[in-house]
Amino acid sequence: MSRLIRKTAILAKLETTYAQDAAPSGAANALVVSNLSINPLKAENVDRDIIRAYLGNSEQLVGATYLEMGFDVELVGSGDAGVAPAWGPLMRAIGFAETITEDVRVDYTPISNAFESVTIYWYDDGVLHKGLGARGTASMDLSVGKKPVISFKFVALDGGVSAAANPSTDLSDWRVPQLVTDANSGNLTFGATHSALLAPALTGGTFYPSQGLMVDLGVTAEFQAVLGGESVPITDRKVTGDLKLELNASQEVAFLTQVKAAGLTSIGLEHGTVAGDKVMVFMPAVQLVDPTKDELKGSRFNGFKLRMTPLTGNDEIRITTSF
Repeated sequence: MSRLIRKTAILAKLETTYAQDAAPSGAANALVVSNLSINPLKAENVDRDIIRAYLGNSEQLVGATYLEMGFDVELVGSGDAGVAPAWGPLMRAIGFAETITEDVRVDYTPISNAFESVTIYWYDDGVLHKGLGARGTASMDLSVGKKPVISFKFVALDGGVSAAANPSTDLSDWRVPQLVTDANSGNLTFGATHSALLAPALTGGTFYPSQGLMVDLGVTAEFQAVLGGESVPITDRKVTGDLKLELNASQEVAFLTQVKAAGLTSIGLEHGTVAGDKVMVFMPAVQLVDPTKDELKGSRFNGFKLRMTPLTGNDEIRITTSF
């Protein structure tokens, strides 16, 4: 009998101690995911490469093993103001702090130390892969006409594989997102300020018609094989992105002048109309680079790559939700 990819259950739970199995459960830690990928056994193998009197392969010696896992989760709040969304533990495992303002909002901001990790159980229709000490990176897609998603990529220590039936899962904490459309999303705003107190808001600035926003959180988290201390440390972060704007002639000239001057500007976007489900992305110091000429159904658009820079440290991006 064939096994089905759709019969996949993924659980993730924050670890109290790094790489010690947090034992996630289907009742409390199940994820709603799409676009799955898993490499169940990455090994740092070494060829024996022995010399013999005939041609042919030598076997490889199996070295340290680890897992790579990827999936998308929908970018939507918890439904309740000031309550962390179900994808919160995943953000904390890629080097972001979770700050809860009770009854108001939840913020995710980057950190540079004291990184957390998750245990991931990946049930693949009867086979359980355990990933311990999982850390990784993510990208966000808030493009027009698509559902908003965060695409996570995790690297984890090999916690073993076994035959195991999929658990029963409770997915009631996961909300249904709104598509990124003109009616559901605010304007992509340049030069605004962001209120860090109470209800989040973008103040001032100038908005331009756009095709939405894509952001790569650019976290470096790679497996390290060390005797007595295999791990997946977070060692760097470079947040980047790209966008496409509909500009008139004078606006295009002004943007190109800013690119040449290596100028910085803030960029913000609020998505969602349902209280408790909203998400806001704010980047206070963005450099626009690599301009391109693009088109949409015959109309001229201008594309730019984005480099998010910190102002005082650990503030190059803020993701606010559940408001």
